[in-house]
Amino acid sequence: MLALPMRLAIVIPTLNEEAALRLLLPAALAAADEVVVSDGGSRDGTCEVARSLGARVVVGPPGRGGQLTRGAEATTAPLLLFLHADTRLPADAAERVREAIAGGAVGGGFLVRFDVQRSVLRLGEWLINARTRLTRWPLGDQAQFVTREAFRALGGYRDWPILEDLDFARRLRRCGRTVLIASPVTTAARRFEQQGVVRTIATNWMIWALYLCGMSPHRLARLYKQIR
Repeated sequence: MLALPMRLAIVIPTLNEEAALRLLLPAALAAADEVVVSDGGSRDGTCEVARSLGARVVVGPPGRGGQLTRGAEATTAPLLLFLHADTRLPADAAERVREAIAGGAVGGGFLVRFDVQRSVLRLGEWLINARTRLTRWPLGDQAQFVTREAFRALGGYRDWPILEDLDFARRLRRCGRTVLIASPVTTAARRFEQQGVVRTIATNWMIWALYLCGMSPHRLARLYKQIR
């Protein structure tokens, strides 16, 4: 008999993402066995749209780390994938995730491309993917995935104001083998276009460096707001 594929749950953190969910949710629902939208207090129609399209909705205080953990706790599938509302999965995402876990990985993430193809943004893609290959730390907009067992062992995401995804990626890599899936997710380039690719990447790397040198995420969150 053929083994049944491992069930997959997708968790989507939201805050006023009504328009994005209309585009994202149908594909997520088709790819996963469970989809949970973990909302942080949206004032638009985010929750109503999510429910009408067939997702389960949980609501709590804003903060991506806490929202992700609450969303995961509302699911039962043995595989978890965390998806930002402005990020789209490749068509073979679920299959690639199941293959990675079946091969012995505890989790991982995807390489990335932007939804706008300009030369400077392609450079940004290359820099992000080069950094990811070097560190093996895919971030939140790279659709982090993990086994439920590993997620529980790590205690989920920390409820930090910033860098909860970097912290999770670092801890996950110490938990076991991780995989970078070459089929890229497609994420919105809006922040890079508004702030500039070089400036955005340089700011992110500076924040990373300060964090790795021991600065508190709470202090870094204040600094990040000042230099955006």
